[in-house]
Formats: sequence, structure tokens, C-alpha cells
Amino acid sequence: MAKSLEVIARPAQLRERVMQWRRKGERIAFVPTMGNLHAGHGSLVSRAAQLAEHVIVSVFVNPLQFGPNEDFAAYPRTPQDDQNLLRSLHVEVLFAPEVDDIYPRGQETTARVHVPGLEDILCGAFRPGHFMGVATVVTKLLNLVQPDVAVFGEKDFQQLMIIRRAAIDLCMPVEIVGVETTREPDGLAMSSRNRYLLPEQRAVAPHIFAALDRARQAIESGATDYAALEQAGTEALKEAGFRVDYFAIRDANTLQMPNGDSSDLVVLTAARIGRARLIDNVRARRPPAK
Repeated sequence: MAKSLEVIARPAQLRERVMQWRRKGERIAFVPTMGNLHAGHGSLVSRAAQLAEHVIVSVFVNPLQFGPNEDFAAYPRTPQDDQNLLRSLHVEVLFAPEVDDIYPRGQETTARVHVPGLEDILCGAFRPGHFMGVATVVTKLLNLVQPDVAVFGEKDFQQLMIIRRAAIDLCMPVEIVGVETTREPDGLAMSSRNRYLLPEQRAVAPHIFAALDRARQAIESGATDYAALEQAGTEALKEAGFRVDYFAIRDANTLQMPNGDSSDLVVLTAARIGRARLIDNVRARRPPAK
């Protein structure tokens, strides 16, 4: 039987619930989301439940991370479906604050969190200010919830690295855990923005994972001309009908260009089709030198 889901909007009420659990010495896991939940979010919640006695999920569409021409107003919001899914997963608390709860003095004058060296590359180069908005809101949410562990998806690999760096640099006592990307049977990474895809666009969307996986296989077979692999991946996606922001091979520990010591790599891409901007990545292990 599913637990009763408590929906909390006000930070003071959330703190009281957390304090009750803390007094008992019980662990708390946190999954921050922007709603429009799907099976990928479900995998994050399931992992969180393995790590703590209590799971809190937040739903908050953060305006600070959207650019002026992006889809904040149109971002899919499905509150009743979200609650139904969370109930089925036995989540105890849904934290659903209003914008004024997160930005009590407004967005323009709020303190902001920057992560130099990570926030302006890859997706950050195409979405200026996006990762500042992400790092700021996640820091606020972590301070409100004060969990022992917070769980994020690896599909947003750059975001995961930025949050890990922010947590370390700001001395936040929380463990950041990444969870492997949940995929459709044809390889497409699950995403709320997949709802933007028309049927003919959905049919070609799996080309993203296919291009990434070809690059991974080449790297693990010994290929080291990363520029050529990046060009091949970009061209493959363009031929499939995508507008490619980037197709890049980076050191998975730094997101910098690989060097001779880089053995743990990540292949990342962001590509647009129709209204949707889709991101994905795969990890690749460079074989040891003979």
C-alpha cells in the first residue's frame, strides 16, 4: 500500500517535517525536479529510497535558469500526474514551493552561485546564465531540505558536475549521487522535452544515442583522433535532420579537452529538432597504452 503523500509548499513547514526525522536520527534523501515526471525520475526516486529512510521530491520550474527566448512559460507542467507517480513510488513529501518562496526578494537581486570553468562551456556556451540559475536554485533547495544525500540523473552530465563542484566548494554536508540515464527501448534518453517531438521527429530522435554510441565504440577500440570523431558525430546528426549545438569528447572528471592522461571520457551532445533541444551523453573508457 502506497504511503500518503504530503504536499508541502512553505519552507517553514518543510523544515518542521525534516526536523522531526532528524530528531529520530533518520536519513533523508532528496530528488529535485522541475516536474512533468516520467520513468527517468522514477529511477532517481528508487535510488533515493535505497539510500535513506525518507525521500523528499521537489517540483519547481526555476525561472532563473531559463533564457529570454526559452520555454519557461511553455515548460510542461503536470501536477496531478506528478503526484500520482510519487504516490506509486511511496514518496512521503512533495515540496512544491512558489517562486516567492525561493526568491523572496525577487530574481534580479538574489545572491547567485557561479561555478567558474564549468558553467560557460558546452551547454553553458549556448545557454548563457543557465547553469548559474541551476547552481543557485539547487543550492537554495539543498539549504532548505538539508538532506544527507541528493540524487541527480547522469543525462544532465554537465549539470551533475556543476552541482558536485558547488556542494564541495560551498562546504555543503550532502552527498551528491548520480544515476544512470533511463532510456526508451530505442535508446532515446527519457526527458520532459520529448513531449515536444512530433511523430516524425520522435522517429529520428534515437539517432542521438546511436551517434554517441558509435563514438564510444571507436574510443574503446583505440581511436584517439577525437576531433575526427566529433566531426563525424556532428555530421551524422545533421544528416538525420538535427541542428547541432555541439558534439564533444571530454575528460569525464573535468569536462576539459582530453589529454594524454585522460582515460575516463564522456561523449556529449546537444541537438535541436523542431521545438525540442535534446541532450545526451555516454561514458567511454580509453584502452590502456600498449
